[in-house]
Amino acid sequence: MAKATSSTFSPLRHPAFRLLWIASLASNTGIWVQNTGAGWLMTSLAPSPIMVSLVQAASMLPVFLLALPAGAFADIVDRRKHLILAQAWMCAMGALLCLLTALHMIGPWGLLALTFAIGAGSAMNSPAWQATTPELVPRSDLTQAIVLNGIGFNLSRAVGPALGGFIIGLGGTQAAFAFNAVCFLVLIMALVAWKREAPRSALPKEHFLSAMRAGVRYVAAAPALRATILRAVTYFFFAAAMWGLLPLVVRSRLGLGPEAFGMLLGAMGVGAVGGGMMLGRMRDVLSRGTTVFLATIIGSAALILLGVATHWAPAALGMLLYGVSWITASSTMQANAQLSAPAWVRARAIGIYQLCFFGVLALGSALAGWLGDYVGVQVALVSFGLGGLLSGIAVRRWHLDGPTPIPAPATAIPQPEAPAPELANLLARGRDRVLEGVRYRIDPADRTAFLAAMAEVRRVRLRSGALWWRLYDDVAHPEYWAEFWAVESWTEHLREMHRLEPEDRAIIARATAFHRGDTPPEASRYIAQDPQ
Repeated sequence: MAKATSSTFSPLRHPAFRLLWIASLASNTGIWVQNTGAGWLMTSLAPSPIMVSLVQAASMLPVFLLALPAGAFADIVDRRKHLILAQAWMCAMGALLCLLTALHMIGPWGLLALTFAIGAGSAMNSPAWQATTPELVPRSDLTQAIVLNGIGFNLSRAVGPALGGFIIGLGGTQAAFAFNAVCFLVLIMALVAWKREAPRSALPKEHFLSAMRAGVRYVAAAPALRATILRAVTYFFFAAAMWGLLPLVVRSRLGLGPEAFGMLLGAMGVGAVGGGMMLGRMRDVLSRGTTVFLATIIGSAALILLGVATHWAPAALGMLLYGVSWITASSTMQANAQLSAPAWVRARAIGIYQLCFFGVLALGSALAGWLGDYVGVQVALVSFGLGGLLSGIAVRRWHLDGPTPIPAPATAIPQPEAPAPELANLLARGRDRVLEGVRYRIDPADRTAFLAAMAEVRRVRLRSGALWWRLYDDVAHPEYWAEFWAVESWTEHLREMHRLEPEDRAIIARATAFHRGDTPPEASRYIAQDPQ
């Protein structure tokens, strides 16, 4: 047991990671204390299921709207300054919400507006924070650091609402909002103390819109990321019902107050802690896909149990199981999303993952509230529990572990000639589209295998920045083939060369190994010209 515990927390031996992890845990806990206070306040301002569920939707919707821009910003600007500004914005909005609540000047729509504003700061913060992890720990600790980030995020989601329930019981909702503002200051001070060494590059920074397009193209051509996003969407859509309906379960169905609300969320926190401690051992015996499926079964059972409970004891058991399910599924899928993306696009990939993650949380929470309005909270929770189980079975075939790497042959990948000196000024402009091509000679007996290898090459080109990619067969000489792809500019072409990971080069080398001839495949580059 000691060995597993040491493995779980081993990244914390690195001072910079330890400082920011603890401060981030405090900041995220404050956010969930605030969300709990907002949800509880709404039950007195406008106590309908749809209005209560809109509090969760308002906190999650900004990530759906801003996750991709936030990821692009985090990849092209100084992440430390970006994080400090995001935390300062959330601190200011949290303090304003506290003041208006204390003065009894807040209404339901004002509460939703300020909840949305705080969520916008969180949306800008999250991809940048997740993408800093490789800068804080060596590669040997990276996987566990990513999992530990997931544990911290989800522990704050579990412990924060529980703490919020007790703070509300002691000092009212304004105390919860004040606690949130103070927690933001903790992370701001830690970020100021962090002495980051920004990576240097000889290439100019990417433009904002171009960076977003490159991120979308990468995710679209990355099967492991697409599978992770699909599994996340199906899990979190149904799991969101608990966040939207729990305040009404406590107040209306169980007839209890904020202390009981905190107690039930505390049970979820206990489940989350236990689930986080078990994750290390689970990774040793279960695949990532099986781990998520098991978490789906547990989470669906928890929603059904919460829906039928009429006493606090079975409701607490449901929340305990929900905590185990939530942290197991979310930490596994978030780690998978980060490990599936290289450093140059990691924040954008995380942003797109979180766009889907929080988008379905907001949608699921709002739809659960709408369904609760029409058929009751009990039926809504049971329906979402059954829906989660059925959808988990339906998407299980989408594997999270990815294919087993195949050793690359000892073949050099095609290299184009150096640019002609007379085109130096044209290339320096860096804004004209570039067409790239490679010509192969293939033995007709290898046709099927070559096409399969080129299907993987297509994904590599698109992930690295290609706008489009095509493979052509010479109609007069079927043994000759040519692949062509285009990138936005010469600068983007130079970035493309740096974006190729060792696995990408191995895929290109396997396709190149099919070439037959005395000379290697001919690689060429063409820059667009206006004939006028």
